[in-house]
Amino acid sequence: MFKELNPLFHSELRLGIMSLLLSVEDADFVYIREQTGATAGNLSVQIDKLSKAGYIEIEKTYKGKVPCTLCKITPEGVKAFEQYVDALKSYIHFKDE
Repeated sequence: MFKELNPLFHSELRLGIMSLLLSVEDADFVYIREQTGATAGNLSVQIDKLSKAGYIEIEKTYKGKVPCTLCKITPEGVKAFEQYVDALKSYIHFKDE
């Protein structure tokens, strides 16, 4: 039977953000934008959605005098993403032939 997929991860950009944040301790907004190829406006909206869901934490700070937005995946985000990947696997059937 197919497992339910978390609709929050259906967005290619949100999926990319989560995948990226799984591989680093944290990442700043500019780095995420460069890695995903997203526009600043779209990235901001998607990060906000993930933050409101409790999947990432956002910290506003400064590098010198320049504002810096840091993003970090939460334990809840890791769990939700792992469940999403596990659910995707239920859609793929492997047969030994």
